[in-house]
Amino acid sequence: MSELRKADFDVVFFITLTVVDWIDVFSRHEYVQLLVNNLQFCQQNKGLEIYAYVIMTNHLHMVASQQEGRLNDVLANFKSYTAKCILAAIDANPKESRKDWLLYMFRFNAKLKRQFQHYHFWQVTNHATPLTSPGILMQKINYVHQNPVRAGYVLEAEHWQYSSANAFSPVRVMEV
Repeated sequence: MSELRKADFDVVFFITLTVVDWIDVFSRHEYVQLLVNNLQFCQQNKGLEIYAYVIMTNHLHMVASQQEGRLNDVLANFKSYTAKCILAAIDANPKESRKDWLLYMFRFNAKLKRQFQHYHFWQVTNHATPLTSPGILMQKINYVHQNPVRAGYVLEAEHWQYSSANAFSPVRVMEV
């Protein structure tokens, strides 16, 4: 990965974490809740500072930084842990009508990349883009909040439950 795409230094980044093949995993509340729980854990225990976020059905956008250390390390741990939790939840969910297909797709994607033994859940890259000015920061925050509107899920950004645009969002964000 290019050094420019690594989130290793002390700035705010626009980050996109995408499920392989854009599989709609987060259309199920229980899987989104696992993601939310781990975001909250990273905020409380890993120094993750989130300024804006949105969880869509197959990806997560964040405007975030790291208090100390490397943001890439936090993101790598986050992706590894959430992948294991979500895959286990899919496997254990008797109501999951797509269980066989989902697990097959994640196994198939693991076979395409040697670094993954059994399953490959998240795309490798974080698409970390440093936000170098207040104008770019606000542009990306707006982009994050408008994502569910552009997708046609809601008419107003604040109506999407899993977004920092929503006052009742389960993930608290930092003041900009």
